[in-house]
Amino acid sequence: MAEQTQEPPVIVHGTAKDFSQKIEIGSHKLTADEPVSFGGTDVGSSPYDLLLAALGACTSMTIGLYARKRGWPLKDITVSLRHSKIHAQDCEDCETKEGRIDRINLEIHLDGALTDEQRAKLIEVAGKCPVHETLTHEINIKSRAV
Repeated sequence: MAEQTQEPPVIVHGTAKDFSQKIEIGSHKLTADEPVSFGGTDVGSSPYDLLLAALGACTSMTIGLYARKRGWPLKDITVSLRHSKIHAQDCEDCETKEGRIDRINLEIHLDGALTDEQRAKLIEVAGKCPVHETLTHEINIKSRAV
């Protein structure tokens, strides 16, 4: 089956002089960098922060869509995320048992007059956002020089 491409590519421009990167996503422009403590100049978000932002945005969008479709009284969604590396042996529910693994802690605050059942369903739905599914399934990245 042929590869499906729906959107224009994300373009990242950088130089060998530092970590700062100019990112073009369609008509949107972003800057990425590393913090000063990691040798960057902190002129933009770190790559991991951008990854967390993508997951948080997708999570919030998915929850909001689900609530809107059902007419639930959800007003605001706040998703707070942190990335860390942990020892695999410290993770009870992980398949990997050796070395270190990436952990993302995701906290969701739902504001609105929701029932306990609605809140529980929205938290369940959060784990079904497309970015979450991408990050928790096999990813195949093909790199080539052009």
